[in-house]
Amino acid sequence: MAKVIGLGGVFIKFKDPKAMRLWYEEALGMKTNAYGVLFEFNRPDAKRGFLQLGTFEAESTYFGAATQQVMLNFRVDDLTSFEKELRDKGIRIVDTLESYDFGKFLHIEDPEGNRIELWEPAKDEASDETSMPLA
Repeated sequence: MAKVIGLGGVFIKFKDPKAMRLWYEEALGMKTNAYGVLFEFNRPDAKRGFLQLGTFEAESTYFGAATQQVMLNFRVDDLTSFEKELRDKGIRIVDTLESYDFGKFLHIEDPEGNRIELWEPAKDEASDETSMPLA
C-alpha cells in the first residue's frame, strides 16, 4: 500500500507572492525560486530529525489572528543569535523566546501579518517521542 513518507511543502496564499519570496530570502536567509522557498533538511550529526504536522483546535489562538488557518514552523540552528539578527532587521517579534525540554521557540510575523514559529530543537532530538505544545 502507498503511504505518505514526509512533508513535501506548505502552501500559503499571499497578496504579493514576489515580495514575500524576497522577504523570506532577505529576512530569514532562505533560498527562493520562482515558485517559493526551498530548503534542504539535513542532520549533520546523522541523527533522525522530525517534522510535525500539527493538528490544532479550530478555536486555537496559537496562530495569532483568528483568520490565519496555517502557521509555518521553521527549524533554526541558534535561536538566541537569530532573534538578535531579526530585531536588527526590524522584523516583528510577537513574543519572547521560550525554552522547553524539546527546544526553544519564538514567534514572528511576516509583512502580511502571518505568524511564523521559529524552533531550535533540543540538541538530543533523536526520538519520535518528541512532542511540541498544541496550545
